[in-house]
Amino acid sequence: MKTQGMFIDTTNFTNMKFGNFLTQNSDLKISMVIEDDGDFPTPASSDSANSRPSSDGSPPIFSPWNQTYPRTKSPCFTEFKNGDVYWNNSSNKNSSHIGSLVREEGHVYSLATAGELLYTGSDSKNIRVWKNLKEFTGFKSSSGLVKAIIISGEKIFTGHQDGKIRVWKETPKNPSGGYRRAGTLPALRDVLRSSINPQNYVVVGRNRSRLWFKHADAVSCLCLSDDKTILYSSSWDKTMKVWRISDSKCLESLTVHDDAVNVIVAASDGLVITGSADGTAKVWRRQHEEENDATKHTLEQTLVKQNSAVTAVAVNAAGTVVYCGSSDGLVNFWEREKRLTYGGSLKGHNLAVLCLATAGNCMVLSGAADNTICVWRRDGLFHTCVSVLTGHTGPVKCLAVKEDPCRRCKDGGRRWIVYSGSLDRSVKVWGVSDSLGG
Repeated sequence: MKTQGMFIDTTNFTNMKFGNFLTQNSDLKISMVIEDDGDFPTPASSDSANSRPSSDGSPPIFSPWNQTYPRTKSPCFTEFKNGDVYWNNSSNKNSSHIGSLVREEGHVYSLATAGELLYTGSDSKNIRVWKNLKEFTGFKSSSGLVKAIIISGEKIFTGHQDGKIRVWKETPKNPSGGYRRAGTLPALRDVLRSSINPQNYVVVGRNRSRLWFKHADAVSCLCLSDDKTILYSSSWDKTMKVWRISDSKCLESLTVHDDAVNVIVAASDGLVITGSADGTAKVWRRQHEEENDATKHTLEQTLVKQNSAVTAVAVNAAGTVVYCGSSDGLVNFWEREKRLTYGGSLKGHNLAVLCLATAGNCMVLSGAADNTICVWRRDGLFHTCVSVLTGHTGPVKCLAVKEDPCRRCKDGGRRWIVYSGSLDRSVKVWGVSDSLGG
């Protein structure tokens, strides 16, 4: 194995446990907190002057963006286990800045793409729709900050700070592409039908109860199952909920972590990965019971237990590599054969990783509180940072990627259009290549 030009940080493993832990092996209890204006968790410990005990439901608010982490002072410092990680000091020939979308109305928290359209959500409660780098239309929700957007056919689902999931549809008679609200999850009929039965209520706080299928805190993330029939929602109330898209019915609700769930991602073969402020990332398997048409999820694997909150998760197109970003600035990854095994960590940021996105099977992008986006290329057991995208003046909160069908690389590689949303109130558009030649 090569050693020239590489750095190994063995101290990282003293604060981190990797492997196949089951829930009963919960020997590490870490409490994390999340800020809504910065919105990433940081460990709350006895020697942290900024930490405060959690209130009922939402975590307390503070701003740790000025923190730096000794293990990640240099963006050229990367770590490997089974595979080597290198930093490419050449110019950013693999990427280019295409343009910026700016509308001074709020911090950008969520992005989604569908065909030529880009959807952006912010703390202004507005969902803006963009086409060809210009504002196309938009719609407004009364449910608070838009933390998540996911598109399923004709339906658009948005997750909000107040715990609601809204459903939207395009207005076909409106030539300018207007949208109308088509419903809410859970559906009103299910709420009315279930509210008369006391057994449908669960305790969510001191002297508080709620219907089991309603989120008790902010909806942090939304994703679709691999067959596009199921919508998953995660929340700061420590749960994930499973919704059947065809009839908007909640099939299952699970308490999946000991603290706020920050992210949920569905992979192939019925796998679902959740990441939490409690410092763990867990893999769940979906099982469908044909007899009663029921869906059940069971814990298959715990990927990591660490002192830093898990803030982002992404899976490559083939479902063979899982990436987890953390509040310590690291991106850890696991490779899948029969089970997911730890592959190493990527160090390109000196502040918390806030979002991840994959492009095909060999590219992953990480956005962070240091205002930058690192573009990583995977080649076998190796990861190389081929570009660092700079230009945002605030933390990069969300990423969306789609293939550019109009442009190909000279060596046959693919080009991708990357959208990055930031707390500087802008969305930037980038062109990224998965070719080593740019």
